Amino acid sequence: MKGRPKVTRIQLDDHTDDEFVIFGLVSTEADYKLSQLLNKKLKITLRNVNTIDLKEVGRMKLSFSRYSDTSSSPEITFNLISNRSDKDYLLKKLKKIDYFFRINSFANRFNIEQLTSTLREIDRITAVFRLDPLEIKDKNLVYLTL
Repeated sequence: MKGRPKVTRIQLDDHTDDEFVIFGLVSTEADYKLSQLLNKKLKITLRNVNTIDLKEVGRMKLSFSRYSDTSSSPEITFNLISNRSDKDYLLKKLKKIDYFFRINSFANRFNIEQLTSTLREIDRITAVFRLDPLEIKDKNLVYLTL
């Protein structure tokens, strides 16, 4: 009987060690000043990198500042992304948030509760929110998860 060829099933593990946390920060400080405050408090080295540029139909180009640190530890990267460009927002549904602070941990090397309280100690940050990317419904969310 010439049946079907034998099918071998391979189960792939889709679990990755790349875990990230996104915080929403409320602050009236300019992006460069906030990055300096975070650098000092967290002992990291956020530096200005390429901006996030968006061109929406019928509108002018929007640029959102981005600061990144990959030098502090090979397992952890930090990103500070502005939510405002002139009078528009990267994530329009989160208009009250001024900045997003994203942390990638490849080895789960940080304590979220301790980090949250450390961020709240910075006097120029009015509020700190931990954001769940699965609950945010916005087309521009992809720019926070890159």
